[in-house]
Amino acid sequence: MAQHAQYSDKESVPPASRGKASRQEASRVFALAMALPMAVWQCVFFVAALAFLAVMAFWSVQNFRVVPDFTFANWVKMFSAGYFQQTYLRTFGYGAMAAAISSVLAFPCAYGIAFKLPRQAQRLVVACLIIPYFTSYLVRTFAWKILLTDNGVINAVLGWVGLGPFSMMSNLFAVMIGYLTLIFPIVILLQYFSLANIDRRLIEAAHNLRCGAFSTVFRVVIPSAKIGLILAATFAFILSFGDFVSPSFLGNNKPPTLSILMVDAVKSGSQWPRAAVVALSMIATLVAVAFLAMSTAYSREGRR
Repeated sequence: MAQHAQYSDKESVPPASRGKASRQEASRVFALAMALPMAVWQCVFFVAALAFLAVMAFWSVQNFRVVPDFTFANWVKMFSAGYFQQTYLRTFGYGAMAAAISSVLAFPCAYGIAFKLPRQAQRLVVACLIIPYFTSYLVRTFAWKILLTDNGVINAVLGWVGLGPFSMMSNLFAVMIGYLTLIFPIVILLQYFSLANIDRRLIEAAHNLRCGAFSTVFRVVIPSAKIGLILAATFAFILSFGDFVSPSFLGNNKPPTLSILMVDAVKSGSQWPRAAVVALSMIATLVAVAFLAMSTAYSREGRR
């Protein structure tokens, strides 16, 4: 009787419904199969590498060789060192400064592209902002090094008008120039995409209520694009905080950042565990900043 009831239930399902269910099941299997390579990639090259880095932070170095161990000496050594604390604060400050400068300078550019240019011109400008990333960031940094030296092009031009030479290398100015070379086009693009999706009726309503141009920007445009603006600044901070090229080639490691400190730890006595401590500290900072930024951007106040 039970077998007869089972057959009766299968026969009661219309053929069209069975075919639809089978197609849905096949679609789910296909989606999982397509997502499997990315999942494997993330597990092998991110999760596994991060786990190995976390384990190595508790190992020790004996006779210039990394020995599997379990000790907190690396953490105590790094976090109790005054140079690590100073370098951490300096790196965080550099990243925050680069994010703030790029966000302020990029907003007028993004605003002009989104609201002042026709559609065809917008596409052309977006393409021009993407083109610099077709070349190596290292090559662009070396180009700035040629321009910023005491005998470089910029000081030569300033010398023609009786100014300079100015020291524009191995200082904060040079490092910020390198950071902006890396992040400025990206910040403009992210801000532009956010501004382009603003409901234009809100701006028209503000103008109908006799709201001035600057008042409209600060009361309507910026609040409406708050999510994109915060995410652009966060992206700029993440790239600047972990950058090694600009502090090394333009700042000449004076003073060092965390990325330089990590490389120095490896070069001096093969201190891979201490370098792992620095790397994990950077990752924890970036995760905390990203989480705080996402919480602020997608908060209830940010959606209004």
